[in-house]
Amino acid sequence: MNPRIIADTWASRVGLAVVAAVALLGVIAVAVSIGEMKIPLCTTLGAVSNKLFGTAFPLSPIQEGIIWDYRFSRALVAASCGASLALCGAILQALLRNPLAEPFVLGISAGASTGAVVVLIVGFGGGLLSLSGGAFLGAVLAVMLVAILAAGSGGGGDRIILAGVAGSQLFNALTSYIVTTSASAEQARGVMFWLLGSLGGVRWPDVYLAAPVAVAGLIICTVHARALDAFTFGVDAAAALGIPVTRVRVVLFGLTALMTATMVSLVGSIGFVGLVIPHAARFLVGPSHARLLPASVMIGAIFMVLADIISRIIIPQQVLPIGVVTALFGAPAFAFILYRSRVSA
Repeated sequence: MNPRIIADTWASRVGLAVVAAVALLGVIAVAVSIGEMKIPLCTTLGAVSNKLFGTAFPLSPIQEGIIWDYRFSRALVAASCGASLALCGAILQALLRNPLAEPFVLGISAGASTGAVVVLIVGFGGGLLSLSGGAFLGAVLAVMLVAILAAGSGGGGDRIILAGVAGSQLFNALTSYIVTTSASAEQARGVMFWLLGSLGGVRWPDVYLAAPVAVAGLIICTVHARALDAFTFGVDAAAALGIPVTRVRVVLFGLTALMTATMVSLVGSIGFVGLVIPHAARFLVGPSHARLLPASVMIGAIFMVLADIISRIIIPQQVLPIGVVTALFGAPAFAFILYRSRVSA
């Protein structure tokens, strides 16, 4: 290959990475500045600089507390959540060879929500099982249920989606039953708002959980980028290319369940991010997973932070559940993808 072409390719990748990083930092800065108390962007940058670099910009304790302890941590969790869900969508679409695959559609988010609610309200585990642990068990159970239903109905991408819809309805019904029968009125209101997606309660301990999971997920998936490329041609083709199909499937399905469960336990069930973002990234950088995975992560992070901004400003003095905002954008995109799939077929 021409070295000049290689250099141009790497230069373009580095350039895109820089642009994406600048865009992400920009939307995070905007998210930190916007709220009930308007804070100038320069004040936001000063507060972050004081904490990270030990500078001494003159700021009031109230402003510094709002910026660092509330808004900055909220923006970082939003970015981590968007990145993880978009990454899960890219993985599932490759493994299942279905453009409609994502954690929300396949019932993984619903299973994680049920597991979290069982721990939170019923007290399953006697205090030994954390919210994230319960969500992970629910997500794994959802994956197993969808796999059994799909295999029993003959397999195939369409059958998996139908099995996911059935599993999602089952787990949503279980969650509603538990909330209705076991929760107090105040608990029920809080849980239902959380299930629609809420970043209102996240703080720095949540950042320390969400960000490492997102980074580790990207690293593991990048290591398996070649295997994911092979899976897009089918299981038999992947096996013929020397890919350990069973091991890769177990690792990546388990990783998807872990990432989804972690994000659901922190912010609730958020749909359409894992469906729409990988398609947008694929349109921009192509189908190669070496480029698609990091692009999905960056676009997903930017999209989720923007969705959080919209959820806080669309109605004055009221915060919408972030899942409502993502659905408003994701549902039309879902319809468009369905239409394109029909035309291609």
